[in-house]
Amino acid sequence: MTTVPLEELPGRPCPIAASLELVGERWALLVVREIAMGSTRFSDIVRGTGAPRDRIAARLKTLEAAGVVRCEPGTGARHTYRLTESGAELVPVLNALLAWGDRHAVAADDPKRAARYRKLVKPEMTVKEDKCQPSL
Repeated sequence: MTTVPLEELPGRPCPIAASLELVGERWALLVVREIAMGSTRFSDIVRGTGAPRDRIAARLKTLEAAGVVRCEPGTGARHTYRLTESGAELVPVLNALLAWGDRHAVAADDPKRAARYRKLVKPEMTVKEDKCQPSL
């Protein structure tokens, strides 16, 4: 697991700032969301986030290096991504963002606001340590 030395952070260094260094990039938490929702294949994660393939490949590498996701080699070029224990502990953070966003970030008259989004549940975690590269 990668950690961030507080002394290397600018401004007021704290665990929030350190957390954002690891998972605060635009697509990182959406990758975690997709895996938590069951999208474990690279192409499904790309589709669910709407991000460019190269960005998701980079985020997966970063999240894997940080110990947030694990990559399980599959058959051929296909791999499966799973949340580690560390990644699964982000699920309550995503649920809090979901609730906050529903109340404060989505306009009251947004036509899709009526849709109810379900809370995420902690997915099964894997114990495999194998590393692999996403297929582009």
